[in-house]
Amino acid sequence: MTPGRCSAGGERDPVTPPLAVSFDGLDLLGLLLILSLLCWGPPARAQGLVADLTSHLIAITTGFTGASVVLFGATDGPGDVIIAVRGPDREMTVRRKSRVAGIWVNTQEVTFANVPSFYAIAASRPVADILSPAAAAFYRLGLANLKLAASTPAPSVVVDAFRTALERTQQEAGLFVERMSKVDFLGERLFRATIAFPSNVPTGTYLVEVFLVRDKDVVSGQTTPLVVSKVGVDASVFEFSKRQPGFYGAIAVLTAMVAGWLASLPFRGA
Repeated sequence: MTPGRCSAGGERDPVTPPLAVSFDGLDLLGLLLILSLLCWGPPARAQGLVADLTSHLIAITTGFTGASVVLFGATDGPGDVIIAVRGPDREMTVRRKSRVAGIWVNTQEVTFANVPSFYAIAASRPVADILSPAAAAFYRLGLANLKLAASTPAPSVVVDAFRTALERTQQEAGLFVERMSKVDFLGERLFRATIAFPSNVPTGTYLVEVFLVRDKDVVSGQTTPLVVSKVGVDASVFEFSKRQPGFYGAIAVLTAMVAGWLASLPFRGA
């Protein structure tokens, strides 16, 4: 029994050139400032962890092939760091296809209401080695701890099979990443990690969660927003398609007809 593909309803728009993000002198200056606050500022010392992104916006335009941003920060002492990136939740439906009278048709489906549109983990060491299972479950770190709930009534064994199919499909699309990259420490306190996004990354407001781990438990954390948004002509076309779906469909059909007619002209005199 193999569940079929999953869909979230709605089409993705053309996507754009990668953002070039550098870890330049300004970022290093920020790191030094963060370290100084942790070392000498009482409020920062109580917080235990400070982090930020080199950019809080990923702009999707025509020809987008993916993008990455760098997260950098500092801790108030030794420890491990885990980073979790979560896209906005959405409803997704997993369908099973079966052959009926020689035709493949959808015969069963399960809908999940709280699926992150993107989910990825980065850590200084394997999460299982530095964090207890109870803490990982509490902070929803790892694909097994996402707690994807089915809104379609079905036996638990069926829900589990469809959930596995959903996770597999998202991993194949590059939207669920169990180990995105390694968090690198520059000394004992400064750290950095590269967060990469594929070309099919969904739009919306993402949450980048950073956790400081000691003795297999989270001792400090911070959440930073990151916006993935369409810009320029792509954004205008996308908004028009949502506001006026009828007109957009008619224009698309007319454009296809005109393109087909123009392509046939060179062969008419042959």
